[in-house]
Amino acid sequence: MNSYKELIVWQKSREMVAEAYLITDSLPESEKFGLTSQSRRSAVSIPSNIAEGYRRKHRKEYVHFLAISAGSTAELETQLILINDIFKVPVNDALKTLEEIQKC
Repeated sequence: MNSYKELIVWQKSREMVAEAYLITDSLPESEKFGLTSQSRRSAVSIPSNIAEGYRRKHRKEYVHFLAISAGSTAELETQLILINDIFKVPVNDALKTLEEIQKC
């Protein structure tokens, strides 16, 4: 494999970012610095850490960045559940995408 861009988990993570942005677009303005910001940051962190880890020179560093990315999936999962709980925004498709990412 020549690039992290060939990793299915990275590709699905990019899809997750787009889904997170669409979901958070529907939140009230009052959440701009709350769930909107935090959810987007968590989503962006997933493919970003996969890419950064892939470029590191040592496998131990790569694994470390993958662990950070995995933590971001749990963080985003919680935020999506909260968005559904509080604002009744449908998040099932996003949670399915996130589950696929977590299995990779």
